Amino acid sequence: MDSFSYNISEIAHPDFTQAAEFSNTGSMREKRGSGILLHITSLPSPYGIGDLGSGAYKFADFLAEARQSFWQILPLNLTCTAYGNSPYSSFSAFAGNSLLISPEQMVKDGLLLKSDIETSRVFPGKKVNFKAVSQYKDKIFRTAFERNKDKLPDHHDFQKFCSEHSCWLNDYSLFVSIKHHLKEICWSEWSKDLRDRDEHSLREWTDKLSDNILFKKFLQYVFFSQWYSLKNYCGTKNVKIIGDIPIYVNYDSSDVWANPEIFSLDEEKKAVFIAGVPPDYFSSTGQLWGHPVYNWEVLKESGYSWWIKRIEHNLELFHMFRLDHFRGFVGYWEVHSSEKTAINGKWVQAPAEGFFNTLIKRFPRISVIAEDLGVITPDVKDVMKKFGFPGMKVLLFAFGEDLPTNPYALHNHIKNCVIYTGTHDNNTIKGWFKKEAGAEGIKRISEYIGRKVTDKTVHMDIIRLAMMSVADMVIIPMQDILGLGEKYRMNLPASSSGNWEWRLAPDQLSPSLTEKLKRMTTIYGRG
Repeated sequence: MDSFSYNISEIAHPDFTQAAEFSNTGSMREKRGSGILLHITSLPSPYGIGDLGSGAYKFADFLAEARQSFWQILPLNLTCTAYGNSPYSSFSAFAGNSLLISPEQMVKDGLLLKSDIETSRVFPGKKVNFKAVSQYKDKIFRTAFERNKDKLPDHHDFQKFCSEHSCWLNDYSLFVSIKHHLKEICWSEWSKDLRDRDEHSLREWTDKLSDNILFKKFLQYVFFSQWYSLKNYCGTKNVKIIGDIPIYVNYDSSDVWANPEIFSLDEEKKAVFIAGVPPDYFSSTGQLWGHPVYNWEVLKESGYSWWIKRIEHNLELFHMFRLDHFRGFVGYWEVHSSEKTAINGKWVQAPAEGFFNTLIKRFPRISVIAEDLGVITPDVKDVMKKFGFPGMKVLLFAFGEDLPTNPYALHNHIKNCVIYTGTHDNNTIKGWFKKEAGAEGIKRISEYIGRKVTDKTVHMDIIRLAMMSVADMVIIPMQDILGLGEKYRMNLPASSSGNWEWRLAPDQLSPSLTEKLKRMTTIYGRG
């Protein structure tokens, strides 16, 4: 192949005026809508994991044919087996997940030959085998790189991409190259000069690992090229993509290594305080996440520059996004890094109003969904109200003993919120009905709907309730639309294996399902 010709100039010049669905005064600019939650990894693909190839385009077609307005995904960040393949744990808050690159698309774009991607390996169709996928894709990616790397120095679009994303791309590609060379040890265990980013040491290692650094930049270029092609296609179908931004970043990440001053670290760059949540009904010891907390004073002095870059980056990726653990922007639970549980932590106030005022001044029509699940205090609600950020309401949480006053119950909904039947952390509707609702819960659901609800009807019954809601937006996990049981859930919090693996089969997007969803969407004014 003589050349390859991606054009992703759009990455550097996004139209932010088109990004918002909700205004910062709190009302939807457009009519009622609904959408589906399905991560890219769950898409059909012959290469072991959902990717940005034909399966993604077919799913966009399905959404359009079913009159859906939104496609919500999980974070696109790089994943790794060391962190359980979670999209919420990454070496970078900016880098895309190269496992999502489509081999077929690489062939179409002249980066690989068709024979390069043929394999005798048979990947499972119902679950992702991350280890097998990683081995296969690393091999073909290196083939593509070796075949094209001599062209990269003079490749205009590649060089433009590297220049315009240099604020994170240089640190990321050097960071992961060093980690690979040093057998994946944490950056805090590197030599002091490298740990502390001595300029001479950085130049030395950049020269030493130049080939692998270029390889990592090449993969990011290909990833973003494919992503923007898909995003543009969704735009032609009037389908808007909702992304997801985790509030915290991993300690062992290029973000913390390159920006230690904005995190709570000591002189040896070790975390002083880490994030979590206090003891509650679900855990007597709370949750200790291990992510370093932010030094909000330093962030404030910089005009929140790191967060501005991160938000800008995500506005380029998505039409709108969810801010995970929104309450942490108002007040966060910090625990000393020496603690083994989250019990002995404390609440610390964050400069929420100053932060969000800065964001809105920079991005006047920013579109944010606030993940406000769990125990939310009045100060968090006040911030959401002031800035008009819609919160989340999960219908599976509605059918407790407090049903008449439960804020998640249909009759207590408001327009400016987003209704979910469940999230990636919940059981499926059917799984919840069988394992968690209990006899009294099932009785309450049946009384609420006005007829007996069974495990065969419950998923459509609750989806119908969601569609009926006065709320402007409804998002349904794909597993619930298919009526799948507990073993098909995406994630079981606090478990370390078997998560993020579920995949959609091509034949599950049937014409009858499309028509059923289309009719329901139209009836409730969301089409």
